[in-house]
Amino acid sequence: MTFGFAPSSAAASVSADLSAASANPLARMLEPAEWAAAGIPLLRNPREVVSGLHARHHPRPATAVVAVLDPDERLCASASFTRRAAAADGWMFRNTLLAQLRRVIPHDLRRRTPVRTAVLLYCREGDARWTEEDGAWMWGLRDACTLHGLRCGAYITLTRDGWQVLGEGRGGRRPHAGSTPEPLGSAEAPPPLPRTGGAASEVLRRAAAR
Repeated sequence: MTFGFAPSSAAASVSADLSAASANPLARMLEPAEWAAAGIPLLRNPREVVSGLHARHHPRPATAVVAVLDPDERLCASASFTRRAAAADGWMFRNTLLAQLRRVIPHDLRRRTPVRTAVLLYCREGDARWTEEDGAWMWGLRDACTLHGLRCGAYITLTRDGWQVLGEGRGGRRPHAGSTPEPLGSAEAPPPLPRTGGAASEVLRRAAAR
């Protein structure tokens, strides 16, 4: 004799909703308003982050760069890859991002609170306005960060018009999708030269002469 339980109508409804969501790629994307309301931490110096990733990975259209930053926004690890020619799907983007993160840095799932942040730079054709593809990348980044124990950070687009941090309204004209990468470190301001003259200059001159 076999005993079993018939699923309740509520459970069947939930199962049907999940099946419908899994079959609909549009359910796996985030609108700009949802992204802005998610409490994504702001980058202190987005141009420096963008310029550094651009110099390291030389992205061209259809190239994504995922990077992990420490609490001081120093780069811990990064990886770049080319997006496959397929429909924009947040679930597939999530799996790709998670595979790249697992390849370059250990997870932080044992921590109660994430201390490292993952950001995504995506170089694409078109203008800087949000697209459904951007929404799928946002969904994928948020989910991949959760599964790898990281904070979900900024999503940045790189187009012919320049770069833009979506959901923040911050951006710039350089670098852009067709620009030549700058040498690493060139985006950082050089240390100020010591001022000449006065007592301090005389002390430095005597110390150098010893």
